[in-house]
Amino acid sequence: MQYEAVIGLEIHAQLLTETKIFCGCSTKFGSDPNTQTCPVCIGMPGVLPVMNRKAIEYVVRTGLSTNCEIPLLSRFARKNYFYPDLPKGYQISQFEMPLCGEGFVDIIVEGDHRKIGLTRIHLEEDAGKNIHAEHGNESFVDLNRAGVPLMEIVSEPDIRTSKEAVEFVKKLRAIVRYIGVCDGNMDQGSLRCDANVSVRPVGEKELGTKAEIKNMNSFRFIEKALDYEIKRQIKALRDGERIIQETRLWNTDKGITESMRSKEEAHDYRYFPDPDLMPIELEQSWIDGVRGGIVELPDTKRERFISDYNLPEQDADLLTSEQSMADWFEQAVDLGGDSRSVSNWIKGEMSRLLNDDNKLIEDCTITPGLLVGMLSLIDKGTISGKIAKTVFEKMYRTGKEAAVIVEEKGLVQMSDESGIEAIVDDILSKSPGEIERFKGGDAKLMGFFVGQVMKETKGKANPKIVNELLRKKLK
Repeated sequence: MQYEAVIGLEIHAQLLTETKIFCGCSTKFGSDPNTQTCPVCIGMPGVLPVMNRKAIEYVVRTGLSTNCEIPLLSRFARKNYFYPDLPKGYQISQFEMPLCGEGFVDIIVEGDHRKIGLTRIHLEEDAGKNIHAEHGNESFVDLNRAGVPLMEIVSEPDIRTSKEAVEFVKKLRAIVRYIGVCDGNMDQGSLRCDANVSVRPVGEKELGTKAEIKNMNSFRFIEKALDYEIKRQIKALRDGERIIQETRLWNTDKGITESMRSKEEAHDYRYFPDPDLMPIELEQSWIDGVRGGIVELPDTKRERFISDYNLPEQDADLLTSEQSMADWFEQAVDLGGDSRSVSNWIKGEMSRLLNDDNKLIEDCTITPGLLVGMLSLIDKGTISGKIAKTVFEKMYRTGKEAAVIVEEKGLVQMSDESGIEAIVDDILSKSPGEIERFKGGDAKLMGFFVGQVMKETKGKANPKIVNELLRKKLK
């Protein structure tokens, strides 16, 4: 029997407000424990929450960017449960009337377009953080995060593979970063993802028993955890076992999911409207104003890059995955850089160097102007494409202009035809066997001859002239 996976995701995004959702405490990451707290966020008796208007705007902005319905009326509820990092004994969240209703996000996986539905987007406060001592049995509670505004994005169970799940999270991360509501730093917990996973026979409409997977804090771990869980459930069913509804954790060291707790034993959260917070009434004119302030989104920018700059789809996908990268590309083109050349250098050498140093393009020492200056040297024949790679890395390390580096290092391309011809003749005179094999039909030896000339000239010979001379002399 063939099985398919049914996956729904719950994504928590920490909003980029300067203060918490119901008080004036800072949301800054990395401060000393319990230094960003007050009577409101630590749940002291008698205090009242005051709504952060910016948090509401950010959630609505996200909903409008993901094709969601925006109701004019929503309200907050208390989600009741006990845990040491939850100071009030309940979490202020939304239940029956969220800020954003149904929507969808389009993704592309291996060339196939998929529409992934959104059930809702709602606003809630974060809990604190439990810190367990490395030695001994002590645990500590840091409440700096308590009250930080979280946006929860809940998908429909429309996802079928781990690759689709990763592309969905990548697309949402790109959107929230584009519109400036979340920094998307998964390593700091600013963007967190849980998955509900079940399997069923192909063609079956009824959903199987699901397991909730937590602790997936990178795209790679999302893919690996979901692949493991899908295989685990399929094997269990084929072995005649019963899947139980439970919460499981992804163990990054072992590469497996492990049972955390049974969902069948989960407490009833006993949601009820929060009596300290009035319902939120939005005006359509205000919603329209938020809509008007939304920047060009990744999908729209992608289609424009393909049509306006004649880029392949893969190039447009990469360039629009981050707004900073898209802006860098357009600045370089506006300065006179050829769109295809600029794209090739971004996705090639620049991406390699940035990845090696774990940097983003906004941290790159090479500006759009520096790249365009180097491209002009290639166009003029001053340097070859091979030498340009050396120049590019020197620019990356030093921030110097290409022309300065070329002069300092003596990297000007050799374009004197008579000088190159003498070297070609010398190479051919030393390679009678290779010439005979080439004329016998071994066309791949042309690369050998070109390589020998480039080696002799330390990569400075003009490749076009080298190839023309060799073709003429090897007739």
